Amino acid sequence: MRYSLYALLLGFAVDLVLGDPHSIPHPVAGMGRTISLLEKVLRRLLPKTPAGERLAGGILWIVTAGLSFLLPFFLLFFAYRWNVWLGLGLESLMCWQILATRSLRDESMKVYYALKNGTLEDARQAVRMIVGRDTERLDEKGVVRAAVETVAENASDGVVAPLFYLLLGGAPLGFFYKAVNTMDSMLGYTDPPYTHIGLVPAKMDDLFNFVPARLTALTMLLAGALDHLNVKNGWRIFRRDRLNHASPNSAQTESVCAGLLGLRLAGDAWYHGVLHKKPFIGDPLREITPEDIPAACRLLFTTAFLALALGAGCKLLVILFLL
Repeated sequence: MRYSLYALLLGFAVDLVLGDPHSIPHPVAGMGRTISLLEKVLRRLLPKTPAGERLAGGILWIVTAGLSFLLPFFLLFFAYRWNVWLGLGLESLMCWQILATRSLRDESMKVYYALKNGTLEDARQAVRMIVGRDTERLDEKGVVRAAVETVAENASDGVVAPLFYLLLGGAPLGFFYKAVNTMDSMLGYTDPPYTHIGLVPAKMDDLFNFVPARLTALTMLLAGALDHLNVKNGWRIFRRDRLNHASPNSAQTESVCAGLLGLRLAGDAWYHGVLHKKPFIGDPLREITPEDIPAACRLLFTTAFLALALGAGCKLLVILFLL
């Protein structure tokens, strides 16, 4: 437990400094290729019926999640047995690759810089890299809204939820969570051809994000106080709008962010050419502007540091209790 905590702290620091360099192969890319391959094979082998596709989704989930946990588990098991410093170095590297604080900030700020220095089409292209919705119809406010929503939602999915599972079970459980999240992002859609094969990945993602999403929302409220934002409104919008989403988790952090910044987020959006009717989150106390992207990123960083401090403090107390 002690070395796992050290590895998390080192990995968090490296992530802040380096982010995710595109020149280095990333395990999530390997997960994505595994998911795509399994999807093709299982669609070919199993009946092309709703029940057959749901079974395919279940098998795909078990295989991908299982491999994502077992491979790093055995790698670390043998590394720590060989040399504790080798194990610590390898687990620190894994923790770095699991966390996405710096990359989420960097990719979101690309949207900001495109809006400030480029064209609307440049901004649409930049936001297309971080959202799942169609971006062709977005105006400037729509682009900003999409970027802020992504920062708010991924404060949980990309930062606090991975921290939560890393603190609970080290890098193996962290990679397990990343697999769960990646399967949902690739398959968890209600539109064909994912309606049935994506059911299990989507539901399991809801399950494993249930606690982290709510912890992130509460941590973000504390972060809002440190950033001198409107915490009273953040709490009000959180209580009112935290379930204004098809997912039981996504609006938890979006509602807090909308309230803290005084914005109205969400609303109707296009996915794969299909319009999805969605409720709004937050009240339009003011017009959304490109400056809300760096504001959301500052909130993200404060939330990440608070979550790390609180989580590491709790784990340290557990370690001291067990000594």
